[in-house]
Amino acid sequence: MDATQRTIQLLLKPGQHDGEGQRVAEAAQRHLGLTTGRVQSTALYTVRYPLSGEQLRDFATHCLQDPVLHDVALDEFRHGADYKSYILVAKLPGVTDDEGISAQNALGDFLNQPLDTHTQHIFSKRLYFLEHELPESSLRRLAEELLGNKMINRFEVGPIAQIRDYTPRPGGGAESITDTVPLVGLSDEEMVKLSKDNLYALNLEEMRAVRDHYTSISEERQAAGLPQDPTDCELEIIAQTWSEHCKHKEFSAVIKYRDADTGEEFEVDSLFKTYIKNATSEVDRQLRANGNDWLIKVFSDNAGAVRINPESLFVWKVETHNSPSAIDPYGGAITGILGNNRDPLATGIGGARLLFNTNVLCFGNPEFSGTLLSNQLHPRRIFEGVRKGIEDGGNKSGVPTVNGAIVFDDRYAGKPLVYCGTGAVMPMQLAGLDSWEKKIDAQDRIIMAGGRVGKDGIHGATFSSIELDETSPATAVQIGSPITQKLAMDFLILATRRGLIKCSTDNGAGGLSSSIGELATISGGAVVELEKVPLKYPGLRPWEIFVSESQERFSLAVEPSKMAELMALGQEMEVELTDIGYFTSDGSLDVRFDGEPVARIDMEFLHNGVPRKVLDAEWTKPTAQEPALPANLDYTDVLSRLLGSLNICSRESVIRQYDHEVKGRTIIKPLMGTTGQAPQDAAVVRFNFESWEGVAVSNGILPRFGDLDAYHMSAGAFDEAVRQIVAVGGKLPNLSYGDGNFWSVNDNFCVPDSVYDPATNPDGKHKLAKLVRMCQALRDATAAYCIPLTSGKDSMKNDFKADGVKISVPPTVLYSMTAKIEDVRRTITSDFKQADDVVYLLGETYDELGGSEFYQLFGKLGANVPKVRFEEAKALYTLMGEANEKGLIQSCHDLSDGGLAVALAEATFGHGFGADVELPATGLGLSAQLFSESHSRFVATVAPQDVVAFEQHFGARATRLGVVTQDGRLTVRHGGQTVISASTTALRHEWTNGPVNRIIGFGQHEAAQS
Repeated sequence: MDATQRTIQLLLKPGQHDGEGQRVAEAAQRHLGLTTGRVQSTALYTVRYPLSGEQLRDFATHCLQDPVLHDVALDEFRHGADYKSYILVAKLPGVTDDEGISAQNALGDFLNQPLDTHTQHIFSKRLYFLEHELPESSLRRLAEELLGNKMINRFEVGPIAQIRDYTPRPGGGAESITDTVPLVGLSDEEMVKLSKDNLYALNLEEMRAVRDHYTSISEERQAAGLPQDPTDCELEIIAQTWSEHCKHKEFSAVIKYRDADTGEEFEVDSLFKTYIKNATSEVDRQLRANGNDWLIKVFSDNAGAVRINPESLFVWKVETHNSPSAIDPYGGAITGILGNNRDPLATGIGGARLLFNTNVLCFGNPEFSGTLLSNQLHPRRIFEGVRKGIEDGGNKSGVPTVNGAIVFDDRYAGKPLVYCGTGAVMPMQLAGLDSWEKKIDAQDRIIMAGGRVGKDGIHGATFSSIELDETSPATAVQIGSPITQKLAMDFLILATRRGLIKCSTDNGAGGLSSSIGELATISGGAVVELEKVPLKYPGLRPWEIFVSESQERFSLAVEPSKMAELMALGQEMEVELTDIGYFTSDGSLDVRFDGEPVARIDMEFLHNGVPRKVLDAEWTKPTAQEPALPANLDYTDVLSRLLGSLNICSRESVIRQYDHEVKGRTIIKPLMGTTGQAPQDAAVVRFNFESWEGVAVSNGILPRFGDLDAYHMSAGAFDEAVRQIVAVGGKLPNLSYGDGNFWSVNDNFCVPDSVYDPATNPDGKHKLAKLVRMCQALRDATAAYCIPLTSGKDSMKNDFKADGVKISVPPTVLYSMTAKIEDVRRTITSDFKQADDVVYLLGETYDELGGSEFYQLFGKLGANVPKVRFEEAKALYTLMGEANEKGLIQSCHDLSDGGLAVALAEATFGHGFGADVELPATGLGLSAQLFSESHSRFVATVAPQDVVAFEQHFGARATRLGVVTQDGRLTVRHGGQTVISASTTALRHEWTNGPVNRIIGFGQHEAAQS
């Protein structure tokens, strides 16, 4: 052991259950087929700071040890007598060590002296002891696949008699190496190879455009002392800026659409402009004509903004982090949620206060038992790692996770979809300026705030713009640090309120290249001095520094006169601030290293020079028919099986590991009722403690309907998100002059490669036609409900290819919706409240079992896809808002997966009540009445004294079904016959013991990340 450093080990006391060790042993057997025997887990801290033996022991026992749980060992590796092997999991140089930094802060407090926060003195590790003696190859496999990540961690493994410690050493600076990339004279094949080899993700036409541009400005570059060909840094900047991830080239393309069934043809001049931007502009026009001017900022910043009241704005953003989560599920998910936090935080001037997080996750079947492809992770491991990343990203940042969903489909087994959302509140004015505006002048300084730069996240933007394969790079994964971000967040909030920052943006996809490149469009240019950028470790080249997506960083525009006060505040709040250049107005992005040019790019070419794509789309309606199912189905059994099925069963084991109570403002939580097990439709969060104003949060996602018709899938997902908010008491917007009820929607499209290629993507035209139809439905839905889109994202290459097999996600769109709640005390939950309340079905049921979970039980798809009747839906939702104002509704639950029968069962889970209902004689088949997933419907209960007023209010839109009972049974009759009869306790047991809770385990999770 190094004599210059000391070691503290925390071990569980004899008799204490080692849950982490047990989970490691079980995961090793389940995932890797390794029999470890018992596993002992211990925490290790290496202290590289001069302490006496007494100081070291006192620090360990007073600051690190839980005296009830732990024993302490100093300067030794203590373990049980029966253990034969060990695994040490440490962090690589430059990887942010939150636990070590926290311990270091505790040491400073313990010694009552400040420690240099930029020099790490304490390093945290995990040390595992295994009962069985395993070969080094097996130990290393266990370490790399279950206990850490080669990109993040250093592993030492071997027999217990030969334990080797590892502690990273501090690094130095960058390498001032810049290469020229020859383009002139390259053949088309050579340019395509160059793009692929360097992960530029540029197609041939784009590479030609770059070559031609540099040829046209060769004399100008020569006069400036620059080479004729681009530098590696310039090509990396162009590739990042032009990436599908950043430029949205397919949503901006000209699309020639043809309907093969009808012969109809038309041309779409940009999906984004036609169906999203223009649709929102029309909604805004209608809102303002009716005195509703709460739509403040859309599409032009990191997040959209709407007015809550004259003093504050609500800022809302949802994005995806799919590709990184397929390679490193934990790292991809935690950086997804932390990165999404930075979007509202750095909107406008910056400094919004985070209010809540959401997540929607799409995975392959976690019980998959087949053979995995090369470099494909098992869906269960992706599930467990992503869930843990979402947990740590929210819980450790002090942001509640209030709403979400999990969707399972075999087609997500190659590339999961990881949607992360964040809502925040920002003052209308900051230091006397409009908070949502970004303003920059020439000579304003460029300040990088937060974490340091490493190789993590390099090529993240371009990597996310292509399909995954077995060669996808690990360096594209970013590494998140919630504590570093929390410090930066608190600093930004205070600095903006003191007027020290003109505007801010986050360093997300593309890092400094993207953030400075975008901010420079405001002033007209920038000069960046890369040698000043603080690094995590030595060896980075200039281009790597500029495009690295290392996390927890912001780029700030600061007036020179405010620099001294800003830097002093950063030092006081322990946030590293670095002056790395200044903004200009000369039309160029000028990047230097030690005074030498490494990149100089014309801003007009950089942002507008990408060739526009022209794509073909062709729609053919799929051939489908309604299946013949067995006669005389046992509907009680069918309901039980549905409640225990993968897409309907309880997610409680996941939900309980997210903190949805922190901040104390969550009114409607994911699960409610005295049992704590009644699933809710939307979350409701109070803005502050000074008023009763709040926000409802929902999501709509229905990918399985896209197998029948992508238009109706998209329309249904939008309607699902709307009706969830209506169910908890939300009112549609623009119903009266100046009503002020804001709604804010983020659209997130995730589709497979939709660019036609006869050899590699022969169904590309059909997939693109699906995307067009999804966008058409979005336009129609926004117009019907007068609900605007404020931000969103598209992810276009969600495919995984290995071993000659291609796994493509189903075209998927998530609508993440928020709406103002005037008084959170008047919101409604889904659970039945009291016996003898009358149960109603609101809305019309149709023979629409196509794509339903009911058909899925029998392995069928069907043909009759659910359709949204917008006029009827809007009329019903308007009545719902009025009924809630009158206090007529006791409980309300929207109908979705599993239809009426599942909704009735779920509504009983909150308090143990039952229900006795009689289905009406409608002419519909019994299966359709029970399990159709027709949209725009609710189950509501009404107190007996309000029945007359309720029925008069809704008229024919309300169908009386029966009553809530005290007997704890769900009884459903039809035509005088009992078709469902079950104990609600038994139904709840099926629901709570479904596959999700079995896989995750209540209160447990795999050691997905050390």
